Amino acid sequence: MNLSEIRSQFPILDTQVHGRPLVYLDNAATTQKPLRVIEALDNYYLHLNSNIHRGAHHLATLATEKYELVRRQVKQLVNARHDYEIVFTRGTTESINLVASSFAKRYFCGNDEVIVSGMEHHSDIVPWQLAGAILRPIPFSDEGVLDLETYERLFSKNTRLVAVNHVSNSLGTINPIADIIRIAHSHGVPVLVDGAQAVSHLTVDVQALGCDFYCFSGHKMYGPMGVGVMYGREEILSELPPYQGGGEMIENVTFERTTYNQLPFKFEAGTPSVGDVIGLGEAISFMQEVGIANIAAHEDELLRYATECLLQIPGVRIYGTAPGKTSVLSFLVGDAHPYDVGTLLDQLGIAVRTGHHCTQPIMDRYGIPGTVRASFAVYNTREEVDAFIAALQRVLPMLG
Repeated sequence: MNLSEIRSQFPILDTQVHGRPLVYLDNAATTQKPLRVIEALDNYYLHLNSNIHRGAHHLATLATEKYELVRRQVKQLVNARHDYEIVFTRGTTESINLVASSFAKRYFCGNDEVIVSGMEHHSDIVPWQLAGAILRPIPFSDEGVLDLETYERLFSKNTRLVAVNHVSNSLGTINPIADIIRIAHSHGVPVLVDGAQAVSHLTVDVQALGCDFYCFSGHKMYGPMGVGVMYGREEILSELPPYQGGGEMIENVTFERTTYNQLPFKFEAGTPSVGDVIGLGEAISFMQEVGIANIAAHEDELLRYATECLLQIPGVRIYGTAPGKTSVLSFLVGDAHPYDVGTLLDQLGIAVRTGHHCTQPIMDRYGIPGTVRASFAVYNTREEVDAFIAALQRVLPMLG
């Protein structure tokens, strides 16, 4: 893997922040975009801009072909059985809301329970509450490992679904998704997986996992913001009612009755974000050309090195020490507030995330207001880790 060549594809990495070179370590929030993704967006709006599926003219045909090609790319990326099991959305949040809304309409009947992990993002908590479900959280250890024995005891006659993240955005924990799915299916309960933090770090095979839904966002895998994916098994998607009404998701409309389109269009109402979907396709091509296994190995090495360096600083406490992790490093130092640490690091060109990371239940579990989170991507380097550690050592005396 040629790291210099990879970095050259990300022009934003040459940015100066407060007169210093940018060290971008906020990749769990959003990754930067390679030039090929930006150029794909430019090319669409400069040469292909047209609505899709509905037009008989040349631009509409070309745009439709490119759009549907990406659907096939996503199918191959996650090893779905069919193209039409891939539904495009605006991101993981909309994907989960789509499932929560449609699933509740079809299957909820009162006193419905959804099992979630104790480390879920708010986007995998609030939609189920809005759907009227009672949440049954799976507890986790101090290290950030889910308690599967307790999980097995959470099932009841009212359990309708299990919704868990593949990887924790705050702790970096890689959850034992295959085991979670196996246990749920033994109770006859379907499983939704929030894969937002997984697809750019792990090889995902939805058929091998056996999940019923798998959701993720383009902007966390080197693609544009505002585009995401909801994979659903054909059998269950066919049973669900539409999430939204409008153009494209219909077969026939009269003032008396509407019939719905076939999969996946039943769930894709209105004009889609065509350019962003095409950009997502370029992001997938980028990851596959570099090699997802190569990306993971590089990020794992950065995580190991950064963890070793960080633990040499007196007073550091790392949150999320599970044996299996992706490249997320959440920590506090002494009594310093995470926001203060992040603000001072920014003055030295270091971009990290601070706060509860949309996982308030995790912070409540540890009794803390939030953490400082450094997260790594394929373009980060050991030299950037060194710059991050040096900057942290410099700012800590300012915090008292």
